[in-house]
Amino acid sequence: MAYQSKWQSLPTEAINEASLAIDKMSPLDIVDLVVNEDRKVVAAVHRERERIAHGVEIISAALKKKGRLFLVGAGTSGRLGIVEAAEMPPTFGTPPELVQAIMAGGQDAVFRAKEGVEDNFEEGTRAVARLRINKRDVVVGVSASGITQFVRGALTGSRKVGARIIFVTCWPGADLQNYVDLIIAPAVGPEVIAGSTRLKAGTATKMVLNMLTTIAMVRIGKTYGNLMVDVKTGSEKLKDRAKRILMMVTGVDELEAADLLRRSKWNVKTAIVMKKAGLSPTQAARRLRLSNDLVREAIGEDIEPRLRALLSAK
Repeated sequence: MAYQSKWQSLPTEAINEASLAIDKMSPLDIVDLVVNEDRKVVAAVHRERERIAHGVEIISAALKKKGRLFLVGAGTSGRLGIVEAAEMPPTFGTPPELVQAIMAGGQDAVFRAKEGVEDNFEEGTRAVARLRINKRDVVVGVSASGITQFVRGALTGSRKVGARIIFVTCWPGADLQNYVDLIIAPAVGPEVIAGSTRLKAGTATKMVLNMLTTIAMVRIGKTYGNLMVDVKTGSEKLKDRAKRILMMVTGVDELEAADLLRRSKWNVKTAIVMKKAGLSPTQAARRLRLSNDLVREAIGEDIEPRLRALLSAK
């Protein structure tokens, strides 16, 4: 009887005909090969555009109602979730608990692979319970193969408490339709190195997660135009970015921008409203709260014409 494996039929385990002789190719030829394969990633992600947009609506609706976002994965998939969660507070000024990552194997598995932890269905369920995930939250399960047991356990536990569930995979045939709200499945095809899903699958997953988190943040008012107005100014680079944003939006010089930011405790949104509406820091902060934290609503002004004029002047 021929050997049968539950993994052998997965697209993430398939053999790529284009790279059969990779160990005999020159470095330059391998670079060209990888680039050609990566071109397929963008096309595969674009084919999922409507599903990604639906995912954004699910997430942004939950965040507007005080829900949280959890990204669950193992190995590369888990680390990609960690990157997303870690970047939300400095980029968009969110509290750390708003977007969280759940990694199979815990923190120890972030920097060193812990084989076998991905197979633990029960630990996935326990991880969800420890974080008290509830019906206001959204859980994004990430599994390139679509069969990672830790992720399936987490999604099962999340479904039991009524959380909305999105599943990101590179296996369009994943059999999870019955207990997830949405499947996003870019079909990237076989990897250059068979089974190495940190390659095309990882790139596709990174693109999808980038869009889910970034667009959701835009939808809840974390940008003004395409400006990062909720940036946390924890470094000199970010302080400089805050000043440049304020100067672009209001037309003030560097000295006045620095003064406005100092008075607003380095809150860019508050500083913008202070200048545009002639308000004190307290008044500006209150107006923002009454405007759902949206700069556009707080000052009644569209930033796009000003930014276009600045670009044209260069």
